[in-house]
Amino acid sequence: MNLQTLLLDRFKAALVVIGAPADAPTPLGRSTRPEFGEYQFNGAMALAKLLKQKPRDIAEKLVTAVEMDDIAQKLDIAGPGFINIHLKPEWMAQQLKTAKQDVRLGIAKQATQTIVVDYSSPNLAKEMHVGHLRSTIIGDAVVKALEFLGHKVIRQNHMGDWGTQFGMLLAHLSDQLASNQVAETALSDLEDFYREAKVRFDNEDGFADRARDYVVKLQSGDPQCLTLWQEFIDVSIKHSEEVYKKLNVSLTRADIMGESAYNSELQSTVNSLKEQGIAVEDQGAVVVFIEELADKEGNPAVYIVQKSGGGFLYSSTDQAAILYRCQTLGADRTLIFTDARQALHFKQTEIVARKAGFISDSQSYEHCPFGMMLGQDGKPFKTRSGSTVKLADLLVEAVERAEVLINKRESDLSAEERKIIAEKVGISAVKYADLSKNRTTDYIFNWDTMLSFEGNTAPYLQYAYTRVRSIFRNAGVDLEQLDGTILLEAEQEKALAVKLLQFSEYLAQVTNEATPHVLCTYLYELASHFMTFYEACPILKESVSQEHRISRMMLAAMTAKTLKTGLDILGIDTMERM
Repeated sequence: MNLQTLLLDRFKAALVVIGAPADAPTPLGRSTRPEFGEYQFNGAMALAKLLKQKPRDIAEKLVTAVEMDDIAQKLDIAGPGFINIHLKPEWMAQQLKTAKQDVRLGIAKQATQTIVVDYSSPNLAKEMHVGHLRSTIIGDAVVKALEFLGHKVIRQNHMGDWGTQFGMLLAHLSDQLASNQVAETALSDLEDFYREAKVRFDNEDGFADRARDYVVKLQSGDPQCLTLWQEFIDVSIKHSEEVYKKLNVSLTRADIMGESAYNSELQSTVNSLKEQGIAVEDQGAVVVFIEELADKEGNPAVYIVQKSGGGFLYSSTDQAAILYRCQTLGADRTLIFTDARQALHFKQTEIVARKAGFISDSQSYEHCPFGMMLGQDGKPFKTRSGSTVKLADLLVEAVERAEVLINKRESDLSAEERKIIAEKVGISAVKYADLSKNRTTDYIFNWDTMLSFEGNTAPYLQYAYTRVRSIFRNAGVDLEQLDGTILLEAEQEKALAVKLLQFSEYLAQVTNEATPHVLCTYLYELASHFMTFYEACPILKESVSQEHRISRMMLAAMTAKTLKTGLDILGIDTMERM
């Protein structure tokens, strides 16, 4: 159940009754202070001009017309026409009781859309580095949220597995294999391999020409060259798969749809643009002049889809990808997660594709840009020597740092248990520090902050979950089997109940806006509400009646289930003990 949607539907019906137009605004939001109830409807002010009535008079008519007796304890009008909605504690309690027995926490699956999500997309010529972290984990969190809500999600890992650089790499690999090296051994360190090939390309006589020959052979489908290319791709993908497994993301080999997948469609895609008069030949190249993005002097933006020598570019591949996703896969939405520097490219790409009819009016194409991970100096995150940080190395360091912290904490856990917990805490800390930041902003990478057990961090939420679970261990009660009446008497009980019932609202926002930080904020606030409730409303003290103990344990059970569900969607591991 989406509480906000339920209330909105009631007000929309009331607006019809009072004669408001069908497209009347319906601004309904969560109240910021408990004395104003749980929600506030502010539509009366917006309707004043339309209906030529005073906002307060409209508000009074709405309060009379809206059917809320089963949900609301009272509706009151504040100021010029704000309608405060005070929910019935008994109704909230019954909703929570029903949700507690449901594996989906009472959240119904929506009418499903087909949604293609393009994320991670490493370059297979190199190992994954920190620049791939945000695309990978933000994309995966959004994918899991979409699937939880019932949508059909098609993952697309648009890996860089083609292009002129591969000629250089294949020439070098060919020489390595000729000297009896095994491909897996030769490519054990992709960064070193790439560096060696680049040095040869820049300095060795004849090597650059051989590399160019390999490009031609590769693009023309030479069997021997393709076999060599496939060996390189297989080893490279294994590197990526190891990182995905450590990161607890859901991408598999089956989700790979690399640049090479569109090779056979590139020329026909460009031809279609030319036939429609959208693309024209200019100085030997095929270009689209985009008037909508003209500069101050009126010069249109230039979008090249084929080079003068006949070669193709990212733009060519992206147009072919749009055709495949929108027409073959039938995507209702396409979400693409890349860094913000590519925003202009994707804006141009969408304009061209819509002109060509590759995307229909009913299909959305959403570039979801993200900011950069920065070091303490405010510059792009690098090693001390100034080189790019390998993602695999970063995750190893995260686990090592977490292990030091876990070992400092007093507990009766075995060494093996501590090691497993450190693995989960370290990886989750890195992920959550990123996910909890607004996708569109840069953020400063800080080990101390992300591994802290205080504040909006993964360790804090993981520990909060284990604390809730410990209540049931100490009471000898099975959380899943627990059943009983929920009493919402204390203000802290009511506040926790409202927060629990709002879970689906936050999930809807995550999927609509592709913003996982919204879910992070919700989970942190939920954990904070629980701690306030737990301090004010004892559960296991002898002085607490059986009726109140069961009621409060029901609230604790819903908190545990909601925290776990939310953290699972984010790809954050939970533990029973820490």
